Amino acid sequence: MYGALNVKFKKIYRTIILPVVLYGCETWSLTLREERKLRVFEKKVLRRIFGSRRDEVTGEWRRMHNEELNDFYSSPNIVRVIKSRRMRWAGRVERMGEERGVYRVLAGKPEGKRPLGRPRRRWVDLQEVGCGCMDWIGSAQDRDRWRTLVSAVMNLRVS
Repeated sequence: MYGALNVKFKKIYRTIILPVVLYGCETWSLTLREERKLRVFEKKVLRRIFGSRRDEVTGEWRRMHNEELNDFYSSPNIVRVIKSRRMRWAGRVERMGEERGVYRVLAGKPEGKRPLGRPRRRWVDLQEVGCGCMDWIGSAQDRDRWRTLVSAVMNLRVS
């Protein structure tokens, strides 16, 4: 009984909760702190969905550990989903013509004086997982190759 119920809750999570949380994530610039907050949110929701477990040794109820949650919910974590969507969006924009406004924002170099401190990252300097060592702009022109790269980023199992 609980297995079928968990499947329904997983579907609700994937079809209702995740799209609402990830709306517009393609344009976000995440800090490590925000990534951690998103992972905590996801674990909280998954713990609520899968409920408590009875400890086999002591017989007491306890919260599920992260490893157990990863076994029950085998989909990529929320940060991987965001990074793959951002890469997919960047590839789509890169294939647009240079006259499009979105492309100019992606590839443009802002004029004027930059503020002190660490320079902000630009889309042209994309350093997502799998893109740091290659020419991502050239790869984005080949849709099949780019789709393979995006799915590889999505399926990495990193906690």
